[in-house]
Amino acid sequence: MLKIFDDLYQFSAYDPRYDLTYHQYLLLTDEPLLVHTGNALHAEGLIPQLKSVLGDRALKYVFFSHFESDECGGLPLILKHYPGARPVCSEVSSRELLGFGVTEDSIVKKPAEKLAAGGFELEFAGFPSEVHLWDGLMGYETRRGILFCSDLFFRFGRTHGAVVNADWRDVVDRMDQMPDLAKREQLQGHLRQLRPRFVATGHGPCLKIAGSENA
Repeated sequence: MLKIFDDLYQFSAYDPRYDLTYHQYLLLTDEPLLVHTGNALHAEGLIPQLKSVLGDRALKYVFFSHFESDECGGLPLILKHYPGARPVCSEVSSRELLGFGVTEDSIVKKPAEKLAAGGFELEFAGFPSEVHLWDGLMGYETRRGILFCSDLFFRFGRTHGAVVNADWRDVVDRMDQMPDLAKREQLQGHLRQLRPRFVATGHGPCLKIAGSENA
């Protein structure tokens, strides 16, 4: 657990079987926001860290980008400890939650929609994710310039607390995770319009964007 950027905390779990680090994030605002839960085992380690950072404050929102175990597998445990927290997700993911017995009232969002809450504003964008070729959601926190990019910029290795300097246009131009050329070019066009200061990745080092201090 560490404060990695402004009031953003990073929590991580490393799995040597895959040489992969799984990141979760807490934006500690007036209405705290958790981004991803990790899988069920990750969440067991996450809970005491969350309580350490939050103290007696309540967790208000849990945003996850798409329906996959490392993004939302720990949601039932999170909601057990923070029953007032509301999941924020796509319509497809909301339907899947119901099928797994998670009946809390979700906040369903579409690309280009926003969630404005106490101390933050998330603007959502679609990106192709894996399960049944459904589209997931990225969240761009407009006040701080933080992009929660989920699996879009994916790297292996032990990367807890790792931050590398990067040029945003170069990062977008080199994006190669999407085999569908038309969808990739469409997403690249959207990303080039953003001016992030920090990219909070799901796996791999985070990105501190060069020149963003003057943007």
